[in-house]
Amino acid sequence: MKDSFCIAAIDPGKAGAIAFYFSSHTHVVSVEDMPVVDHRVNGVELASRFAQMKPDACVIELVSSRPGQGVASMFNFGMSFGVAIGVVQALNIPLHFVTPTKWKKYFSLSSDKEESRRRAINLWPESADRFSRRKDEGRAEAALMAKWGAETVFRI
Repeated sequence: MKDSFCIAAIDPGKAGAIAFYFSSHTHVVSVEDMPVVDHRVNGVELASRFAQMKPDACVIELVSSRPGQGVASMFNFGMSFGVAIGVVQALNIPLHFVTPTKWKKYFSLSSDKEESRRRAINLWPESADRFSRRKDEGRAEAALMAKWGAETVFRI
């Protein structure tokens, strides 16, 4: 059995983020904003990051449309979601989907994204600067999803 595993997670969308959770002794997390070019997720850059980090598995948040969202914005979001799935599958990385309700329940979080950001800061104080801005909620949620996947799906 391996000493260390890397579980990736994707909070899809152009305002989303990616995280890589390493189960080594220190349980390190690396987070970054979703790579975007011309207002679209950059699949080439996303694939490059995944190839560089070599995750053992990936969790992608399974989200759906909400009342009041426009057709164009939902189409663009669906495109981003599809690019993320395509990249992970093309790299032959085992993939698991999780609803926001499921992973947030695991951490006793509400739908308030600020709670997710605060929890990430508490879990990874050495990376607090990566979650310091209000807009870093996508990074926090991707990091938490990766930890959720490591602990519940992949039992690491």
